[in-house]
Amino acid sequence: MRIRENYNHTLNACYLGYITQAIVNNFIPLLFVTFQSSYGIPLPQITLLITLNFVVQLLTDIAATKFVDRIGYRASAIIAHLFAAGGLTGIGLLPELLPSPFAGLLISVALYAVGGGLIEVIISPIVEACPTPRKAAAMSLLHSFYCWGSVFVVLLSTVFFVAVGIGHWKLMAFLWALIPVGNMIYFSQVPIAALVEDGESMTIRQLLGTKLFWIFGLLMVCSGASELAMSQWASAFAESGLKVSKTVGDLAGPCLFAILMGSSRVFYASFSEKVRLEKFMAASGALCIVSYLLAVFAPVPVLGLLGCALCGLSVGIMWPGTFSLAAAACPKGGTAMFALFALAGDLGCTTGPSLVGFVSGKMDGVLQAGLAAAMVFPVLFLVGLVLLKQNRKQNL
Repeated sequence: MRIRENYNHTLNACYLGYITQAIVNNFIPLLFVTFQSSYGIPLPQITLLITLNFVVQLLTDIAATKFVDRIGYRASAIIAHLFAAGGLTGIGLLPELLPSPFAGLLISVALYAVGGGLIEVIISPIVEACPTPRKAAAMSLLHSFYCWGSVFVVLLSTVFFVAVGIGHWKLMAFLWALIPVGNMIYFSQVPIAALVEDGESMTIRQLLGTKLFWIFGLLMVCSGASELAMSQWASAFAESGLKVSKTVGDLAGPCLFAILMGSSRVFYASFSEKVRLEKFMAASGALCIVSYLLAVFAPVPVLGLLGCALCGLSVGIMWPGTFSLAAAACPKGGTAMFALFALAGDLGCTTGPSLVGFVSGKMDGVLQAGLAAAMVFPVLFLVGLVLLKQNRKQNL
């Protein structure tokens, strides 16, 4: 079957899209300590890099509600990967070309954040529109590729830094940029179906007037915050807070986090017909609270690293599970719904790590204090699931 008629190629391109998203979100955090030592960038400005990434993604989510349906998913996917490649290339070039290295990093982060935001908006509805069965399983499997991409980024980057030297990190940025370049070409060839027929999707006003929408929005905010508050700071937490080497910290912190997060998503994709999604999400929320407690209060480093890793297992189903529940509850939500939920998720992705950085900065750089504050997000996630259950009972 030709590539333009085979939706398996569409799924493959979507998987690569989430690997691109993983590169965008996980490569820079591996260099936080390097930026502090090489460029003299203090912790508050390092925090700003995280915040800018997700604020720009958030703004892109808002803008996407206006233009994605007009230009189509294919054009949007190509533009997204173009910006991602430009930002990753800029990381290696702009800090040296501009008078202020920090300004170069800010511009590069803003560029790839546009790509990351668009990818988050369009990939899930593209998969939802594909003529395939078991949508919840397909969505969970799709999001697992973000995790495998994160592992891919951490492992290959760590091997590169050990073999070639951390001083050559710019070359690694250029190599990572090749993936969005290749996937941009791939997306120009694959078939893409419409999620909702023209004129049948709900308007933004209709969505905002629905109680269910706000409950799902809360779940999305807490999903993004619970995940990113830990994953974005795991490497720095392991190095500065748990006093382990960078190599050990990267492998046992963000790498193991991503492996367990992906495993959780693959598990649900494999057993979705036997496991109730809502119960699986509730158990995950409870485990997330336990994992944060372990990371913050562990008396020895190995238990702290175990807490970081368990957090990955716990947050795995939160984001794709919320998408699946929302798609089933609002089948005519269309692109606007996915864009607004991506907006809510990115708001959480901004709020979670920013809260960790802010609180830690106030506590003389003690990251355990910031992670303790971030426990509010998995608690609110459980509250959201209770509200969702109550809403269903009221509508029976």
